[in-house]
Amino acid sequence: MRIALLSLAALALSACGLRPLYGGGSSASTIMALEQVQVGPIDERSGWLLRNALVDRLPGGNEDAARYRLDVAIDDDITRFGIRGDAATTRERRTLRARYQLVSLETGETLLDATAGSDAGIDITSSEYATVAAEQTAVERLSREVADDIVARIALYFNRQGDR
Repeated sequence: MRIALLSLAALALSACGLRPLYGGGSSASTIMALEQVQVGPIDERSGWLLRNALVDRLPGGNEDAARYRLDVAIDDDITRFGIRGDAATTRERRTLRARYQLVSLETGETLLDATAGSDAGIDITSSEYATVAAEQTAVERLSREVADDIVARIALYFNRQGDR
């Protein structure tokens, strides 16, 4: 009876349609497509951090083999709030938003146009150095989070194209 139940459960799970995004390892069509994406330059220091995070996450690197270009425009904003009685700010929110477009180099067609973003709260201390360090740490972390979102969305796009 137990074997029959396990077999039935295995059959039900296999019929759900779930499959790994990167199934097939380095020869998977999704990985092969991601290898063909080049990342364009991104303005500002936070853009530099985001571009490096994207390059680290994309398995490519050969500019000659590129079939796609990733264009990214960012909005990096710091909003101060949490005012004390002496009118000093006690808290900041750093927001990093990226609008990205995946462009086919062959046709010039925009294949994917989307946004990704993340934000972080920062406590403002009496030490200006500590506050600046916290802001820098936050933008580094936000860059990694946004890059993860962008690469996952591009991988999903390529995976869905492979299903057609």
